[in-house]
Amino acid sequence: MKRFAEDYLLEWKDRDDRKPLIIRGARQTGKTHLVETFARDHFRQFLKVDFEFDPDAKSLFHSRDPDAIVNGLSLYHDQEITEGEALLFLDEIQACPEAIAALRYFHEKKPGLHVMAAGSLLDFTLRDFEYSMPVGRIEFLYLQPLSFEEFLLAAQPRLLDYIRNFTLREKMDDAIHRKLSEWLRIFFFVGGMPEAAESYLSRKRLIDVQRIQNAILTTMESDFAKYGSRAQQDFLRKAMRFVPRNLGNKVKYVRVDRDARSDVLKGAFGQLAMSRVIHLVCQSRANGVPLDAEAVVHSFKSIFLDIGLVNNISGLKLIDIDELITVNEGGLAEQFVGQELLNTGYEFEDGRLYYWAREAKNANAEIDYLLASDNRIVPVEVKAGKTGSLKSLHLFLHEKKTDFGLRFNMDKPSIGRFSSHVRRKEMADHIEYTLLSLPLYLVGQWERLISVP
Repeated sequence: MKRFAEDYLLEWKDRDDRKPLIIRGARQTGKTHLVETFARDHFRQFLKVDFEFDPDAKSLFHSRDPDAIVNGLSLYHDQEITEGEALLFLDEIQACPEAIAALRYFHEKKPGLHVMAAGSLLDFTLRDFEYSMPVGRIEFLYLQPLSFEEFLLAAQPRLLDYIRNFTLREKMDDAIHRKLSEWLRIFFFVGGMPEAAESYLSRKRLIDVQRIQNAILTTMESDFAKYGSRAQQDFLRKAMRFVPRNLGNKVKYVRVDRDARSDVLKGAFGQLAMSRVIHLVCQSRANGVPLDAEAVVHSFKSIFLDIGLVNNISGLKLIDIDELITVNEGGLAEQFVGQELLNTGYEFEDGRLYYWAREAKNANAEIDYLLASDNRIVPVEVKAGKTGSLKSLHLFLHEKKTDFGLRFNMDKPSIGRFSSHVRRKEMADHIEYTLLSLPLYLVGQWERLISVP
């Protein structure tokens, strides 16, 4: 299945200031397959070194001389490595920290050689890195599960062309809206893990999708053995199972395990975030950009790696998608939007998500997500259906003295100017604002559509 990250890799390949590239992402998001596909299409030579499969290769990286390393690899694998024609791929590089340290020397002394690396649980290795980190001499690409648009590219590419070229000046046909909504519902349950998505699109057997999702989750849990004691592993499982069942809710440790210390559960959520199994959605006071400057670090929500895995953990049996009914539609919509937003940023940025909340007596309010565009903050409301209250959005617009909001729901696209009254204590203030309402399947196009007059 084609990944949009291939376009970024092609740009990286042709850059004069190219540096060794490390691909970061959770297990089974397609890192290795992405590199192998790219190498097949764009290089005459390809040498893959898998440090977990072939630990003997680690000794070749005791040297800091990239010429000696390349000569050793060439002899060891009986394969030619020619600058400009070869891609050297260091897979599962977390198993060989010396190879990470050696990347700086490839950049300094052998810049003509294309070098990529990838690894799972790499964030833990980088956190505890004992060597001189090659800061400024390597670059990163962050790979998420398939976006809905990547899924649609494989499923029905003409629909992808349609939404990429859709403008608010045209009226969307009901039949096209229904067709896109059908594919979206399929994606909600199949998800974006590449193996599961490819299996569904090639065979349409939901039992195979469920089997693959179960295997992925089992692999994730087996990784917990690397994180610490059995007690710590148990807390990781509890936190991992908690997230899919509490999408859209602020994380309160007492709801995860009322008998566990908060610092222990805080550590569990931190480790899951480092392994990229979950993503933390931090609260921001949202008085200006960057949003991180006013992040409230102790207050956060969370979403899971993939929406298909969410439904698997929640116990849904994939028998007939048309018949599936879930009480968690609102949470799934918020999971989907967050997952998609992480896929809409630059490949070289480690995406972060934020929300806004005000907790006051009889005046609670919450904005599901906050986005930054052209140095302005865009509040985002997520609805699972076609309707829903916008009270929190009105309060946010009034408090922050802004007049633009974005809503994702299941209705057709629309944009308009509206007015409302916001009640504050004994008074009611009048506000006017523009609301852009987009169907959930257009999340990937949000920035393009809000920038068009």
